[in-house]
Amino acid sequence: MNNYKSFSDILNKEKTFEKFRTAVEGYTIVDEFHKVFPELKNVAVAKKFEGNILFIHAENSVWRSELNLHKEAMIAKINKFLGDKVIKNIKFI
Repeated sequence: MNNYKSFSDILNKEKTFEKFRTAVEGYTIVDEFHKVFPELKNVAVAKKFEGNILFIHAENSVWRSELNLHKEAMIAKINKFLGDKVIKNIKFI
Protein backbone atom coordinates (compact mmCIF):
# COMPACT_ATOMS: atom_id res chain seq x y z
CA MET A 1 0.00 0.00 0.00
CA ASN A 2 1.38 3.37 -1.07
CA ASN A 3 0.72 6.12 1.51
CA TYR A 4 2.78 8.74 -0.26
CA LYS A 5 1.11 11.76 -1.83
CA SER A 6 2.55 13.71 -4.70
CA PHE A 7 3.62 17.29 -4.13
CA SER A 8 0.86 18.36 -6.52
CA ASP A 9 -1.80 16.51 -4.50
CA ILE A 10 -0.58 18.11 -1.29
CA LEU A 11 -0.61 21.64 -2.75
CA ASN A 12 -3.97 21.23 -4.46
CA LYS A 13 -5.92 19.37 -1.79
CA GLU A 14 -4.52 19.93 1.70
CA LYS A 15 -6.41 22.49 3.77
CA THR A 16 -3.10 23.83 5.09
CA PHE A 17 -2.35 25.33 1.67
CA GLU A 18 -5.79 26.86 1.08
CA LYS A 19 -4.61 30.48 1.58
CA PHE A 20 -1.62 29.80 -0.65
CA ARG A 21 -3.86 28.45 -3.42
CA THR A 22 -6.19 31.45 -3.14
CA ALA A 23 -3.26 33.87 -3.37
CA VAL A 24 -1.83 32.11 -6.42
CA GLU A 25 -5.21 32.11 -8.16
CA GLY A 26 -5.67 35.80 -7.33
CA TYR A 27 -2.31 36.71 -8.79
CA THR A 28 -3.12 34.57 -11.81
CA ILE A 29 -6.17 36.68 -12.61
CA VAL A 30 -4.14 39.89 -12.23
CA ASP A 31 -1.70 38.57 -14.83
CA GLU A 32 -4.30 37.03 -17.13
CA PHE A 33 -7.13 39.55 -16.78
CA HIS A 34 -7.07 40.42 -20.48
CA LYS A 35 -7.36 36.74 -21.45
CA VAL A 36 -10.73 36.74 -19.68
CA PHE A 37 -11.72 40.22 -20.87
CA PRO A 38 -9.83 41.00 -24.10
CA GLU A 39 -12.44 43.65 -24.94
CA LEU A 40 -11.28 45.71 -21.93
CA LYS A 41 -7.63 45.83 -22.94
CA ASN A 42 -7.68 49.56 -23.68
CA VAL A 43 -9.85 50.69 -20.77
CA ALA A 44 -9.16 48.56 -17.69
CA VAL A 45 -6.21 46.87 -16.00
CA ALA A 46 -6.21 44.48 -13.05
CA LYS A 47 -3.84 46.00 -10.50
CA LYS A 48 -3.86 43.73 -7.46
CA PHE A 49 -5.63 41.00 -5.56
CA GLU A 50 -6.07 41.32 -1.83
CA GLY A 51 -8.42 39.51 0.56
CA ASN A 52 -10.51 37.97 -2.23
CA ILE A 53 -11.00 41.42 -3.76
CA LEU A 54 -9.74 42.23 -7.25
CA PHE A 55 -8.75 45.85 -7.80
CA ILE A 56 -9.21 47.07 -11.35
CA HIS A 57 -8.02 50.43 -12.62
CA ALA A 58 -10.45 51.85 -15.16
CA GLU A 59 -9.49 54.51 -17.65
CA ASN A 60 -11.99 57.08 -16.36
CA SER A 61 -15.10 57.53 -14.22
CA VAL A 62 -17.42 56.63 -17.09
CA TRP A 63 -15.75 53.25 -17.48
CA ARG A 64 -15.67 52.73 -13.70
CA SER A 65 -19.41 53.28 -13.63
CA GLU A 66 -20.04 51.04 -16.65
CA LEU A 67 -17.89 48.23 -15.27
CA ASN A 68 -19.53 48.55 -11.87
CA LEU A 69 -22.89 47.80 -13.52
CA HIS A 70 -21.44 44.49 -14.76
CA LYS A 71 -19.53 43.63 -11.60
CA GLU A 72 -21.46 40.47 -10.69
CA ALA A 73 -21.17 39.07 -14.22
CA MET A 74 -17.43 39.83 -14.19
CA ILE A 75 -16.97 38.05 -10.86
CA ALA A 76 -18.83 35.00 -12.19
CA LYS A 77 -16.75 34.95 -15.40
CA ILE A 78 -13.46 35.28 -13.51
CA ASN A 79 -14.37 32.56 -11.03
CA LYS A 80 -15.39 30.30 -13.90
CA PHE A 81 -12.01 30.96 -15.53
CA LEU A 82 -10.23 30.10 -12.27
CA GLY A 83 -12.46 27.09 -11.58
CA ASP A 84 -13.17 28.22 -8.03
CA LYS A 85 -14.88 31.05 -6.13
CA VAL A 86 -11.71 33.04 -5.54
CA ILE A 87 -12.99 36.53 -6.34
CA LYS A 88 -15.71 37.74 -3.98
CA ASN A 89 -15.69 41.42 -4.91
CA ILE A 90 -14.23 43.85 -7.41
CA LYS A 91 -13.25 47.42 -6.61
CA PHE A 92 -12.79 49.82 -9.48
CA ILE A 93 -10.10 52.39 -8.88
